[in-house]
Amino acid sequence: MSDTSPAASPAPQSPDFDAMTRDIADVPAVEVITTVAVHLMSAAAVNLGLAEEGAAHKDLDEARKLIQALAGLLDASATEVSSFHAAPLRDGLKSLQLAFREASVVPDEPGQGPGEKYTGPVFG
Repeated sequence: MSDTSPAASPAPQSPDFDAMTRDIADVPAVEVITTVAVHLMSAAAVNLGLAEEGAAHKDLDEARKLIQALAGLLDASATEVSSFHAAPLRDGLKSLQLAFREASVVPDEPGQGPGEKYTGPVFG
């Protein structure tokens, strides 16, 4: 038997939600928007099979959803994000849309691909 009792073990510290709230309040909106966009891009690229172990993670249905969400985010935030930030995000979106079209066995009609209701038809 040991002399240690459950009360003797240190209690895990709970997160300081007030500090976290203050921290997120200090982050500019454009940074939050671009960070979310980059996460969507990265996830879409993985689901398009563009990662290191490409074919193992390829899921075009998931990629379609992520590209659609990215296009919607960029469309909705276009007036809030400067062209300095928006231009590379739009380029990334177009690259993903083209990669999706190439990866599809039966490509969508022009204007019907993921995100194209926001961006218009994407041609290679």
